[in-house]
Amino acid sequence: MSKLKQIPKFTSEAEERLFWETQPSTDYIDWVKAERASLPNLKLSTKTISLRLPEGLLDQIKIEANRRDMPYQSLIKVWLARDLEQNRKN
Repeated sequence: MSKLKQIPKFTSEAEERLFWETQPSTDYIDWVKAERASLPNLKLSTKTISLRLPEGLLDQIKIEANRRDMPYQSLIKVWLARDLEQNRKN
């Protein structure tokens, strides 16, 4: 295998993301030697959004979340993630 390129230093997460979206990783990483990483304390980046829902729908979601003993916003995230996962399989 040819000599690997050195990974540049990044000034932001956005800069690094753009770099890896546009560069072949095999120029920088020998994937044959790669090992699986475990990052148990990693927290996903989140972004606050504004979502307008009819009051009745929001009330129903809050009732269901209360029944499951979880915050209603967490329940909405669970439902959205599940729906995306199911639709990607189709």
